[in-house]
Amino acid sequence: MSELFQAVLDSEQKSDLRSFISELRQQDKKYLLRNDILNVYSEYCSKYQKSEKFFTTSDLGKLIYYTQEIIQEDSNFCFIIRPKIASQEIYWLTSDLSVEPMTVQDLLDLRDRLVNKFHPNEGHLLELDFGPFYDYTPVIRDPKNIGKGVQFLNRYLSSKIFQDSKQLLESLLNFLRLHQYNGVQLLVNDRIQSEQQLSQQVKKAITFVSDRPNEEPYEDFRLQLQTMGFEPGWGNTAQRVQDTLNILDELIDSPDPQTLEAFISRVPMIFRIVLVSAHGWFGQEGVLGRPDTGGQVVYVLDQAKSLEKQLQEDALLAGLEKLNVQPKVIILTRLIPNSDGTLCNQRLEKVHGTENAWILRVPLREFNPNMTQNWISRFEFWPYLETYAIDSERELLAEFQGRPDLIVGNYTDGNLVAFLLARRMKVTQCNVAHALEKSKYLFSNLYWQDLEDKYHFSLQFTADLIAMNAANFVISSTYQEIVGTTDSVGQYESYKCFTMPELYHVVNGIELFSPKFNVVPPGVNENYYFPYSQTQDRVESDRQRLADTLFTLEDPTQIFGTLDDPSKRPLFSMARLDRIKNLTGLAECYGQSKELQQHCNLILVAGKLRVEESGDNEERDEIIRLYQIIDEYNLHGKIRWLGVRLSKTDSGEIYRVIADHQGIFVQPALFEAFGLTILEAMVSGIPTFATQFGGPLEIIQDKLNGFYINPTNLEDTAAKIVEFVIKCQQNPNYWNEISQRAVDRVYSTYTWKIHTNKLLSLARIYGFWNFTSKENREDLLRYIEALFYLIYKPKAQQLLEQHKYR
Repeated sequence: MSELFQAVLDSEQKSDLRSFISELRQQDKKYLLRNDILNVYSEYCSKYQKSEKFFTTSDLGKLIYYTQEIIQEDSNFCFIIRPKIASQEIYWLTSDLSVEPMTVQDLLDLRDRLVNKFHPNEGHLLELDFGPFYDYTPVIRDPKNIGKGVQFLNRYLSSKIFQDSKQLLESLLNFLRLHQYNGVQLLVNDRIQSEQQLSQQVKKAITFVSDRPNEEPYEDFRLQLQTMGFEPGWGNTAQRVQDTLNILDELIDSPDPQTLEAFISRVPMIFRIVLVSAHGWFGQEGVLGRPDTGGQVVYVLDQAKSLEKQLQEDALLAGLEKLNVQPKVIILTRLIPNSDGTLCNQRLEKVHGTENAWILRVPLREFNPNMTQNWISRFEFWPYLETYAIDSERELLAEFQGRPDLIVGNYTDGNLVAFLLARRMKVTQCNVAHALEKSKYLFSNLYWQDLEDKYHFSLQFTADLIAMNAANFVISSTYQEIVGTTDSVGQYESYKCFTMPELYHVVNGIELFSPKFNVVPPGVNENYYFPYSQTQDRVESDRQRLADTLFTLEDPTQIFGTLDDPSKRPLFSMARLDRIKNLTGLAECYGQSKELQQHCNLILVAGKLRVEESGDNEERDEIIRLYQIIDEYNLHGKIRWLGVRLSKTDSGEIYRVIADHQGIFVQPALFEAFGLTILEAMVSGIPTFATQFGGPLEIIQDKLNGFYINPTNLEDTAAKIVEFVIKCQQNPNYWNEISQRAVDRVYSTYTWKIHTNKLLSLARIYGFWNFTSKENREDLLRYIEALFYLIYKPKAQQLLEQHKYR
């Protein structure tokens, strides 16, 4: 039995548990989540005049704190307890307070019964269990090390080299022999035939290069190294070659994790990268703010630029200049024939500011032109992905004149395409989730059938399971994205076990302790987003034009609202208009707080102004709601709503104009996987209030360089902002202090240089791991393919049939 339950039952608090259970029976809800449970417990303590100490530190209080869910069936209760991060215990509590453990299967059956979808007489439901496939790989033990997969893998591999040096060094030599560029052999040639010879020749080469001037170019002694067995790739100068050889020598003689990572990170093995971002309007101008088009587009474009730059630097440092190495990065996205004035109908577009990074747009195969010629919602995109991947493979092979070295998927659809491409092309696959919809939409798996017509979650969640298990490695922006916090479940963790009633049960959907998970946060593009105080880098005419747009310009075609007092402190937010981004929630928070209205104007940059201009159902709903809130709280004269699409230059300057006016940025999302706009606001120098649900918990250090808000608690959110404003009025330097700390936080942790170095290091080390471990993934991949062809594909074809008539 759970220690938490046992402690209560063995104490005088057993009667309190009985009384609390009685309170639960009075609830209308039969399925309570953590917030519901805490609210009922708080009401119970208040009703029975329990002390604050009892509420927080009693045995019953501890049991309630760690209880994630409670499900009532008849007079009995299921308690789902999360005693620590990434672990779950399930217990059945009967009316006479007896406690029995439950299996995952028992829990999933119970959830099915709750929604009247349990049919045992009709046979069993398909069970998905990925657990056995992770028996082949080492597993992290300590939850605090989840997301540090590469460090764990380096420790594991270096210990294996130490334990079985002959076999691992043989693998290392074979790995070095693999690498070529356009048919030219790199690193070692056939003069080195054994691991013993490799060790001898490394020492010989170190002696040779140590006698040469540090800055002597590699080409001057290339031939001598070739006779020793070494081809290009060790360095561009005598010093760099010596450093790389010294690292390898140390790895051979006394392997340790740092040396292994240092060496593999220098191996020139990545020259061609595909970044898959399949859905939405992917472009460099005129797309941000359109449906399904926001932070992911910014992320991928910035990542592509940074990757190309880093690959060029790496090739130069490796001494490959004379081989005419030209790293290439391709962003693979969808070509939209009816492109609405954007370049989304252009097959190939060079990424601004790069030499060899490109947007490659591949069209969907012709079907119903009303669908395939136009933008398609990310929730409707699923039927086209398999044939899109087949066509994209052909296009990529032509553009690269060969296979890519790494494929990075973005979001569920991009990750599924990355899986299909990587499987066909035998290439390393990396996943970036950006946002897993399952954790954004409450009970979305339990009620998937009710939501299917609008969201098609049966396809999305199946695609998530396929892609996250198939990936060689996964990068997340934050730790909590994987396994949450002590009191909240992580996005990936939510896939551990769940039911899709009448479709399948997932008893083990993902191994959270797998070393495939790595936290690699993105950065901000410092060309566009920089502190407002850097006046020498700002364009005065842009500043004045955007200040007018924000505060005074009258243009009913793209601006709603005239401010009675434009000099008030601006309360600013910028996001798509959808339910999760919750800009309507911010407007309601503002509307309910007279004090906030007294001190601040609300300025929103968001989506369209008119319902008829939007093709997205959720955006239309939010437009209507925003107008209702403005009228309900009579916010006329206090709010500006800009339905504009901004260039990146203007987007960066708008933040700085808000900072010029000592404004505040609010990110009120109901859930935010990471939050690029938070970084953009912070690096611009704007004190930022951001949702406590998701990635912002790791970006912001509360009350030090920003503030957390609970966007579901409007009164508390308004009070926190008002408190800050009053504090700024009392101490004029307080705004500046928070502003500077916000800037410092971004520059110390969230730059694209840091991100790109980590990503490429991961790609190289996981490539080495897959080679040296001879990890047999074929059985896992076959299992995944069965899921794709037997569950995903029939569902996709059903949706395609519906698309015939739209």
